[in-house]
Amino acid sequence: MSQAIQILSRESSSLSEEAYSRIRSMIITLELLPGSLLSESELMAKLGFGRTPIREANEKLVEVYPRRGMFVSTVDVQNLSALSEIRAVLEIKAAELAAERSTLADHGVTTALIAEIKGIKGDVNMATLIELDQRIHHHIYQCTHNEFLAAALDNYYAHALRIWFLALDRVTGLAEAIIEHSALLEAISKSDSVAAGKAMRSHVEGFEASIRKSL
Repeated sequence: MSQAIQILSRESSSLSEEAYSRIRSMIITLELLPGSLLSESELMAKLGFGRTPIREANEKLVEVYPRRGMFVSTVDVQNLSALSEIRAVLEIKAAELAAERSTLADHGVTTALIAEIKGIKGDVNMATLIELDQRIHHHIYQCTHNEFLAAALDNYYAHALRIWFLALDRVTGLAEAIIEHSALLEAISKSDSVAAGKAMRSHVEGFEASIRKSL
């Protein structure tokens, strides 16, 4: 492959990844409502991407019906239990592996996240808290140094987060739920896989209980 083709390939991949990230965020936060028809032209105008990156991104996010078009996948709160079951297994394993496999660079990020959590004071807006929660989970996934596990968990987390957004106006104790991560991250920073697994189990089970109470 020539250098020019390699550069074009990287640029195309980068655009697709950026389009995917932007559209994924819009779906998770319900800016693109579940069940709504996706308009390629509107997304192109809104995001500033061409048709190809948009289509490549959509393949991972939408339901396609012949002769009807592409629709944002629906959110079924009945899936909450099933999601919690699989996350209880994989998230706990991820926490344990993160404690065992974190590198010096990983520990630096973990320490920074712990400090950020400890800095939470007073009323913090939900968007800030949810963004922090996403960074914490994604950091833990990366600390496993298992790209297959990280990709699977990122997918399940996105589904859980969409359900969270559906119930967001009724969820209480969001700040407390984020602060809970401090114990989890502390265990990872100390390479204590047993404590990390227990802390993650408590978090996942608490998340389901909180959402179920709000629905």
